[in-house]
Amino acid sequence: MSLQNTMKTGRLEAILFDLDGVLINSFESWYQAFNTMLVEYRREKLTRDEFRATCWGPDLAHNLNALNLTDEAGKYCINEQLNLIGLIELFPGAKAVLSRLRADYKLKVGLVTNTPKENVNRILDYFQLFELFDVIVTGDDVRTGKPDAEMILKACETLSVKPEHAILVGDTEIDLLAGKSAGCSVICVKAKSAGDACIESLQELFAVLDK
Repeated sequence: MSLQNTMKTGRLEAILFDLDGVLINSFESWYQAFNTMLVEYRREKLTRDEFRATCWGPDLAHNLNALNLTDEAGKYCINEQLNLIGLIELFPGAKAVLSRLRADYKLKVGLVTNTPKENVNRILDYFQLFELFDVIVTGDDVRTGKPDAEMILKACETLSVKPEHAILVGDTEIDLLAGKSAGCSVICVKAKSAGDACIESLQELFAVLDK
């Protein structure tokens, strides 16, 4: 269902958010952690452009498989990123946007991210975001991460919301594919991918909802 149809029917019930690149800027922390892992496991380091093009978006398991690395290497990367939480930035106004969606628009709010649960928990605790979500689905909560639809469907089921009555807000092609596969409308943030709507900042979300 398109965003326009969702809004026209008045059946918008939930908004699901990706984490990295949408609510927080965690690129540098993951880039440094990933390269530290590569060095530890005798692989060549990636430039920032290479990392963004090949590793940013897919889940860690996908990236490990592409490099023929084991789960042990993945755990190493996860632990390294946990040590770099201080490099992460919360995007301006993120808390206010999440709060307003629930308070003023009476919408259920979910988080759907390929990031491992331990890292998600640490990040949400660091920025005091836990209470702003009605459901949180991480890469460890599903068999297959985005672009598979499983994560989106699990969040919708937990919220007792049909996917066609939900919007996914993401920043990568991975999010677009996952949302569309699940049957959601998709709003892209600072992304080249063409969703049902594209915005440059989270604050612009309300202008889309109010149309």
